[in-house]
Amino acid sequence: MSRDQEEKTRGYGAGSVDSVISVDEVVRQTAAIAEDISIEQLDSLANGAPYVSLQDLVAGYGQMRILHGINLRVGRKQSLCLIGPNGAGKSTVLHAIFGFNNIFSGQILVGQGDDQFDITTLSPSQKLSKAGVAYILQDKSIFPGMTVEENLWMGGFLKDQTAQAKKAAEMIFDKYPQLAARRRHQAKVLSGGERRLLEISRALVMNPDVLLVDEPSIGLEPRFIDMVFEILHDLQHNEGKTIIMVEQNAKKGLEFADIGYVMVSGQIAIAGKGSELLENPKVGELFLGG
Repeated sequence: MSRDQEEKTRGYGAGSVDSVISVDEVVRQTAAIAEDISIEQLDSLANGAPYVSLQDLVAGYGQMRILHGINLRVGRKQSLCLIGPNGAGKSTVLHAIFGFNNIFSGQILVGQGDDQFDITTLSPSQKLSKAGVAYILQDKSIFPGMTVEENLWMGGFLKDQTAQAKKAAEMIFDKYPQLAARRRHQAKVLSGGERRLLEISRALVMNPDVLLVDEPSIGLEPRFIDMVFEILHDLQHNEGKTIIMVEQNAKKGLEFADIGYVMVSGQIAIAGKGSELLENPKVGELFLGG
């Protein structure tokens, strides 16, 4: 590699760079800058009142352990963004919270004070109905052959009556006129931004308190990325949702989130306010394009 090429090889995942360093090298460098993170520090970032807590969580798939004693704290109406190299375990955190993988040890707690309860062993449908935890999947989770309206009805599958799901869908249409204009159209004809809005809206039909959002910007044009983050901002600040997000576009995710965690090899390497991580030169070099 020439000297010029070496100078251009910087950053990971986002930013105006000519090329990126290998994932293995990002993992090595991230591990090298990892900090000792105390529970007190995590509690402080959650304003001393965590609403979602992971305690020494060990989780993975089959018999493979991906998360190794993760601790996580986010307060009610706060947002937390997880960033890190591919394979760090970011999406595995969301999967563990919602019940998509195996929990080997540790706890997942939702709520505060006397209303806090352990959801570790609940099924995904129980976590949605009893704890108000909803998962917004990555792209292509809609039903393309169904109409927009029918997709929203599917989001209310845990409602006691069909009429309740339809009523909830109407509230979504009132909030998002762009979806209302497409209600009779098959979902497959929607633009990328409209599809992501539908995915988010379908999760809102059950009126959850906690949103687990996996890669909201993936596959979207810049103008749609801005729209999606504006929607998430509204859900957090105007509707009081607690948001835990995985975002490969680290700059966008940290600009949005109150709290940022950098993950590596199934552990938390750095934790701080989103704004602090944006200004951290080590984080910038590895994840923000220099």
